[in-house]
Amino acid sequence: MNRAATRDIADLLAIMARLRDREHGCPWDLEQDFASIAPYTIEEAYEVADAIDRGDLHALKDELGDLLLQVVFHAQMAGEQGAFDFGDVVAAISGKLLRRHPHVFGATAVDGAAAVSANWEAIKRAERQAAGEQDDSALAGIARGLPEWQRAVKLQSRAARVGFDWPNPTSVLAKLQEEIEELREEFAQGEVAARHAQLQEELGDVLFVCANLARHARVDVGAALRGANLKFERRFRAMEALAHAAGTTMDALSLTEQEALWDQVKLGERGAA
Repeated sequence: MNRAATRDIADLLAIMARLRDREHGCPWDLEQDFASIAPYTIEEAYEVADAIDRGDLHALKDELGDLLLQVVFHAQMAGEQGAFDFGDVVAAISGKLLRRHPHVFGATAVDGAAAVSANWEAIKRAERQAAGEQDDSALAGIARGLPEWQRAVKLQSRAARVGFDWPNPTSVLAKLQEEIEELREEFAQGEVAARHAQLQEELGDVLFVCANLARHARVDVGAALRGANLKFERRFRAMEALAHAAGTTMDALSLTEQEALWDQVKLGERGAA
């Protein structure tokens, strides 16, 4: 029997419960567990970000629904194990918001967004201590499951709060140049395959400093890289179109010919601007 969609969260929870029903549910949904669903959760979060980047509010509505499904799915599986249910998830985040906004729901006075952020972090530390966590490092509580570029920025931001930071972007650029030189020296040592570990370490240092430079520039690393990806994709597709119009394909062209197409596309973009 077909069921009409509603705006009631209870109906969504009922749909998810039916999908996981051992007798009448969906075989695919029944095979899933927390680990198998986690990659979809991450993917849906990125699709939300993509819709926002594109300014597509219709797509954002759909992507937020997909992300909400992930929360419902995890809560359903937890409920089946007797760990917690969707109501517990709602209660947890509601309580957290109330605790961490004493300037809204209590008598605490703050002066601007920076003070709010500092207060938020202080409350988080107090919560960890109350939960019995022994780690009192300035880096405590930074999840290892974050995308590594995001974790790099968080590590750097936490260290900066206690004064361990470059004074300005120029200093970070100098450090970046230093790390690039070290990477260049590693490449000069011999075959790439024989120096994988060393190259990985040096390249990691370069990427870490790039994340730090983005932080100093107040640029979101993910947004910057998404922009670069989109630009490359746009230009490469335009190159393919030019090659097709000339009666050939990209793989039939030499690298010099391909680079000429790249320059032609870039010049065309500048002219259009």
